[in-house]
Amino acid sequence: MFNLTYEFKLKPTKNQIIQFEEWLETHRRVYNYALAERKDWYKGRSCQINACSIRSEYIINPDAPRPTYANQCKSLTAARKGSEYLKQVNAQSLQQTLRRLEKAFVSMWEQNHGFPRFKNKGALRSFSFPQLGKNPLVKDRLTLPVIGIVKFYASRQIPDGGVIKQARVVKRASGWYVMLTVQWDVSVPSILPHGTPLGIDVGLTSFVATSNGLVVKRPRFFVDAERKRRLLQQRVSKKRKGSNNWRKAQKKVAHSHEYVANSRKDFHTKLSHQLCNEAGMIFVEDLNLIGLSRGMLGKHCLDAGFGQFFNILEQTCFKRGVYFQKVDSRKTSQICPSCGTETGKKELFMRIHACSNCGYTTDRDVAAAQVVAIRGLAAVGHTVKMLGEGLSIGSLKTQESPGVV
Repeated sequence: MFNLTYEFKLKPTKNQIIQFEEWLETHRRVYNYALAERKDWYKGRSCQINACSIRSEYIINPDAPRPTYANQCKSLTAARKGSEYLKQVNAQSLQQTLRRLEKAFVSMWEQNHGFPRFKNKGALRSFSFPQLGKNPLVKDRLTLPVIGIVKFYASRQIPDGGVIKQARVVKRASGWYVMLTVQWDVSVPSILPHGTPLGIDVGLTSFVATSNGLVVKRPRFFVDAERKRRLLQQRVSKKRKGSNNWRKAQKKVAHSHEYVANSRKDFHTKLSHQLCNEAGMIFVEDLNLIGLSRGMLGKHCLDAGFGQFFNILEQTCFKRGVYFQKVDSRKTSQICPSCGTETGKKELFMRIHACSNCGYTTDRDVAAAQVVAIRGLAAVGHTVKMLGEGLSIGSLKTQESPGVV
């Protein structure tokens, strides 16, 4: 099975927009009610056996089962029978909201995320349909359960032979969007290492430096728009909360954030295609992105969006048949790519790599990218000729070892 997600902007009518807003509010209330059930169950079992809190204590039947996705879906089905409010919303769509809550708890247990929080009004901005009817997509019209036919901008064509498995409706500052997950019953072979290798080093001074000498400066999307956004947020703070002017000011702030996010994503997408044009194998560093975001330069690391760039680059490599792999990121800036000796730790202001052993000199980030390429080639079973006589600076030539495709 092969899945791809296509995003389109919707053109809903005024009545459909009102219906979307009502559905989002219903989903938010179901999410909060299910979260309150789970939270009360945990609180009721967190007190000591021989003592109670001075202020208050949760008293729940000790035989009550732990709230899970399965039993909360059963409770939701029973509640819909006696509630006209819940009957207005698709049942499977509400179950997907409960599944989202279940995933939040799984992330808390397995990935050390925080305890799930209640959603304020307007905080829940999407709902999904896990199943659609037959032929839901006809030209620029999409048929959604209960809602009916919704027009959208057909900005691209979906290849034939796929089945639409899921639709997610998302509210953003610029309008309403739908994400269609399309599935094809085909098996895609894994991409084998081939062609020209390319090592990539990312940083804050140069966003990308490659092993062939390409250096791309880092655009400061968030920092450049920060002054304007600060003024917009000051205007929001001066408005009476809940008024029409307050909502208009809030919408301008949301538009600013969306513009920054779209600009960053567009830059990452175009750069990933440019890199794929130059190589058959791409190797990047396996960075601790969470640790970087919590460091002294965390704001700038989040502005650069290294994680999003790696995800987009990996997807672009998959679509264009380029091999992609992450390698160990330790000491990439402390090793000479020409002779392999360790040159020691460099300070941030030192932007030139100059090896005292062999005399090889180049940009610091380019040298780190060359080390990444060498490690990547070693990982896939290639023998590497180190940079030296007969090779131009910044280039890497490889010779496939016997038995390697």
